Parts: sequence; structure tokens; C-alpha cells
Amino acid sequence: MIQFTDVNKMYKERAALKNINLHINEGVCFGLIGPNGAGKSTLMKILCNILGDYKGNVSVSGKLLESGNSEIKRKIGYVPQDLVLEEKLTGLDNLAFFGRIYGLKGKALKDRIDEVLQKVGLLDRKKDAVSSYSGGMKRRLNIACALLHEPDIIIMDEPTVGVDPQSRNHIFDIINELKNNGKTVMYSSHYMEEVESLCDDIALIDQGEIVESGSIRELLVKYSKPSIFVQGIGVEKDDLNAFGSVIKVKDGYKIDTPEPLQKLEQIADLFLTKDVQIERLEITRPSLEDIFLSLTGSSLRD
Repeated sequence: MIQFTDVNKMYKERAALKNINLHINEGVCFGLIGPNGAGKSTLMKILCNILGDYKGNVSVSGKLLESGNSEIKRKIGYVPQDLVLEEKLTGLDNLAFFGRIYGLKGKALKDRIDEVLQKVGLLDRKKDAVSSYSGGMKRRLNIACALLHEPDIIIMDEPTVGVDPQSRNHIFDIINELKNNGKTVMYSSHYMEEVESLCDDIALIDQGEIVESGSIRELLVKYSKPSIFVQGIGVEKDDLNAFGSVIKVKDGYKIDTPEPLQKLEQIADLFLTKDVQIERLEITRPSLEDIFLSLTGSSLRD
């Protein structure tokens, strides 16, 4: 549904995007993953036609994205990382403003406002000033503004930054409902647990370049290295070196080995004889963060 072809973007002397080639299928949640400053927001703003000074081509449903193309613009709903709300106004008034921008009016606008407020769980707060909303409620209203005109493509740039767990779960429910209704969601984040839960396909972006892309399942299989995680009181790295390549990780050790089941049994036997208290001993698979680290040498939160 969306195609980026040889897209490059410069900010003065700095290359923000370098030869981006990316295909996003219809009806999926596509995750754009990378640290702050990697180029995620720039790529999204180009798709939204907010940024036009770039090289290369972007097409939506086979039609080239060009400045002033209102047909493509109407297909897209954009949830920016920064809130775009007037806090002195009510939630209702904020939505009415954006609805009129999209060409909605009268009963159609009123009905649609109630629909999106119901969807984001704010219908009972629609007449309250936005300044009285919690951070999570403001994020949800931000999403409601982008859904008013029933777009086919919804672009979400870090929509869960600073939100409470209840609002985060509500946002996840909204995204899953959009997917179930055949909408295409482009989702930017550096929280891997969110991406693995929500997204079908992903692209890993670092310093303006796509370093890898594909379905989550394909990438986890492609870069899978059998490993064992060990955590316990009295566990020492020297005790583990004989079982494979040992790496110190948070709260324990990771052992890369082509024979995880055999080594797991041997490690258990060793610590039984040494009377070491084991808290966790398990076979693990790599996370998306592990894959990103192996490809770029940097953490997503660096």
C-alpha cells in the first residue's frame, strides 16, 4: 500500500534519511524501530506531506505522493509525537476544530466526534477542558483527532510516551481494532515489548538508514542464536565459560551455545553439586533489541 523508493532527506549538512527503500502492506501494523534521532519522525512526516524537500519517490496505493494531492492526504491520519491540542478548550471543541479542517460539519461531525470519543474512552469527559486531562488521556485525544475523517492509513509517532498503563492498554486496543477493520498502521517506537505485541512487520532504522526489515517472525528466526539464561545467588562467570560464549546481562548471564538442551542439563548438574541457589535457568530467544544491537552495535535507548 505504501512504497518508499530511494528516499533521501538532508537537514543542512546532515543526512537524516539515506536511500530508504521500504514497502508497507495493506492492513498491517508496521513498526518503525530505532533510537531517538534515527530518522523515524522524518520518514513519517514525509509520508504525511509535512516535509516535501526530499529526493526519491513515495507512493500510496500506486499513486505518487505529491504536494497538494488532497486524495492521498485524506487517506492518512497522523498522530504526532508532540500533542496538538488546545488545552484551554474542551475535548469536544478540539475535535470540532479538526473535524472542520477535514471538511466535516453538522450532524455528521457531531456523530463522528461521539464515535471517536467512545473509541478512545473519553466520551464522558468531552465537555471538560483538556487541561484537566491526565497525560494518557491527552494522548488518547490526540489519537481521536487523527481518526475523525476515517483514514485508511494511521501514522503514530511514539503514541505511548509518558502514558499510564491503563492508557497504554487502551491505545493497544485501538490499534488492534484498527487492524481488524483493515486499516494500515505505521507505528514508531523504541519500546520493543510494544512492537513485538502489536506489529506484523518492522523496519530497523539507525542513523537514517534501514538496517533490516521484514516480518517479526522472519527476523527472529533469521537472527536466532540458541542461548541459555542463568540467574542466581553465587553464580559466577568462570563457572559458565565451559558451556559456551558467556555474556553478562542484567541480573544474570547469557550463554550462546548450539546445544542448549544438553548444556542446560549440564549447568543444572554443576550447580546442584556446588549447592548454588538458582533463580532462573532457561532457554531464551533473541529479542528485537538484541537483533538491533547485533546489527548496529548500539542500544535503542542510547
